[in-house]
Amino acid sequence: MKLDVAGREALSDDVIRLSFAHPNRPLLPAWTPGAHVDLRLPDGKIRQYSLTGDPGDLSRYEIIVRREVDGRGGSAWLHDMLHVGDSARVSQPRNNFPLAEGSGVLIAGGIGATPILSMARALAARGDLGAVHLCEPARPSVFEGTLRRICGDALSLHISADGPQARLDVETLIAGLARDTHIYCCGPQRLIDAVEAATASWPEAQVHFEVFTPLVDENFVPEPFDLTVAQTGATYRVPADRSALDVLREAGHMLPSSCDLGVCGSCECGYRDGEVIHRDRVLRQSARQSRMMLCVSRARGAVTVEI
Repeated sequence: MKLDVAGREALSDDVIRLSFAHPNRPLLPAWTPGAHVDLRLPDGKIRQYSLTGDPGDLSRYEIIVRREVDGRGGSAWLHDMLHVGDSARVSQPRNNFPLAEGSGVLIAGGIGATPILSMARALAARGDLGAVHLCEPARPSVFEGTLRRICGDALSLHISADGPQARLDVETLIAGLARDTHIYCCGPQRLIDAVEAATASWPEAQVHFEVFTPLVDENFVPEPFDLTVAQTGATYRVPADRSALDVLREAGHMLPSSCDLGVCGSCECGYRDGEVIHRDRVLRQSARQSRMMLCVSRARGAVTVEI
């Protein structure tokens, strides 16, 4: 969708809130807490940003963006080039981080608080908000005020600059939670890793993550493999330096994609008759037995996909 920038607010020196509205329609497509949209940059690259507003207000979409000095350029372009009256290409919302039924504890680090805002609001409204833990490197936090209004005393703020004792003790926190609690986490990789380690023995369905950075493995060496399309029987060779998605598109298959990094979930497909090397950040372990992401995942030898 081509949307207008309807509002821009500086929340700090390096964080802005942007709101988008349709130039002709009063309402935008509906979304649910935890959802994100894709923004297409002028160079064709796509970046994902969580929706931070109220799902009940479809007159606009809101996102909060921190300028990442060492990022991939998306945040810098939004900060420098998007102002009220400009327009941007924005996708319909997609949700890889939905709320489940039952009580929830939210854990956020830095800009990872963006999806937590709408999720906290929804959990509080239905009486299922257990606690919110917001981890920030220093004061002030641009999210504390909003979360305090939503959560009240359920919010705990952890400021790294206040010393080691102020940091969130993830292991102790998780150990004190009932196993039927849903845990939602979004933030830097160190926080994700800590929550994953502390919940290693938990049921998979109780632990949820949102990650917008690709998997990094400097030791991974891609190898070529054969890919067969179940519907047609055609087999294609996927070279080591190309993705299955690229090869299938070149062969004429019109397939959806967005991030090409394994973080958005739009190119998901089924597979069989093969051993897949999963390199995405979206699929749950149980889903990886039959589903894969064509943009980043590969196979050992050969695989048959259902597209």
